[in-house]
Order: sequence, then structure tokens, then C-alpha cells
Amino acid sequence: MSKTPAPLDADPYYEGVPRYMIDVYDWAYVDPKWVRALDHNWVVAVLLFLNDQRLIRAYLNEIGEGARVWQVAHVYGDLVRRAAQKVGPAGVFHVTDITPVQIEHATRKLAGMAWTRVIRADAASFAVEESYDLICSFFLLHEVPEEKKHEIVDNMLAKLPRGSKAVFVDYHNPAWWQPIRYILKVVNHYLEPFAETMWKNEIQHYAREADRFTWRKRTFFGGVYQCVVVEHKP
Repeated sequence: MSKTPAPLDADPYYEGVPRYMIDVYDWAYVDPKWVRALDHNWVVAVLLFLNDQRLIRAYLNEIGEGARVWQVAHVYGDLVRRAAQKVGPAGVFHVTDITPVQIEHATRKLAGMAWTRVIRADAASFAVEESYDLICSFFLLHEVPEEKKHEIVDNMLAKLPRGSKAVFVDYHNPAWWQPIRYILKVVNHYLEPFAETMWKNEIQHYAREADRFTWRKRTFFGGVYQCVVVEHKP
């Protein structure tokens, strides 16, 4: 007689994980077997069509030595380690994530860096304990439902002190002549159901009080990607 599978919420890797992540991204961000296979720099490079280093530099260039940084989700590859190293011992680097396996991987990468902290939390509701100089979302918004996009952007900006900045690196609306546009159309249809609204909406669309801030946007690779830096208006 076959055994009835244990419910997902009995598995510690699924405990407290939002249902949409299990339904859509189990293979990418929740199941520890897949996460072990995918958490490599070369995977990031392939997924970003070899634009990974340009986009990582766009984020790292905004970090000053000794800064206090909150990164709102773990990222595959060595990005969290590089960001923490850029901050250095004189600063603070915190990374949050909602899934246990991502917390596990981030903790391993940041081992030995006393100025870092890995926190299990939802980016949309994380109650900030620090005053940060920089808050960054690196390829998170395209992976969450529309309402969650609003909640994450609003929470990041609500926690942004005057004189600090938020950085969003994510997908953008590719130019019509960019052939990657049509590859991503297929990818979005089958694997990324929340991504294509990033083509239709500016990131500031997701902020309730967008007019309180300045929004500086750079695009990359024929408009496939964007880096948006947000600061309080004078």
C-alpha cells in the first residue's frame, strides 16, 4: 500500500512560505534540491543573457563603504557576499527572505562577516529595526503578484530615511527590435506569470506616494533591464 504524501506545511522548507511561491516558484526558490542546483554565478549569467555583471555593478556602485544596507531578498550567486564586502566592517548589511532555504544559503555565504545579518521576513511587511542608507530590491518585483508589488515598494519607501536611497534592479519593457523581447514573451507565459506587468508599468506606479520622491531610471540591453534609484525630494 502506498503512503499518503506528507502535507507541504509539515516540511520545514515549506513552512510559512506564501502559497503563490509554492504554486509558481517551487522549482526555483523553495525546493532545496533545485535551489542547490541553481545557486551559482553561471546560472545567473545565463538567465540574464550575460548582463549579470553590468546589473550587479549598477547596484554595488550605489553602496558606499560603511553604509547601512537592507537587501530585501536573497539572490543566487555571489551577489550578497559582494554587497556585504562593499559595505565592509564599518557598516551594516542585512538581507531578508521569506523561504527557509534562501535563508540557509544566504547565511552560508555571509558566514564570518560580523556586520551582516540574515533575517527571515516578508519584504512587504518587514518591520525595520535599523535606519538604512540604502534599500535594494534586486530582481524581486517581477516574481510577485501585483498586490505584492505595491506592498513591497510601499514598505521599502516607508522605511527610507531622508537622505537615503532605494534601488530597484529588475526587468523592463524591451525595445520592439530587441530579439530577447520575444524569448521573454515565451518565458513569461510559461514560467513567470507576474513578470510582464513590469513591461507595462513604471516601478513608481507601485508607490502610493510616488510624488514624494525622485525616480532616476537607467535601462540596459535594449530596454530589457532597468535600474531605478529613488530618493526623497528636497
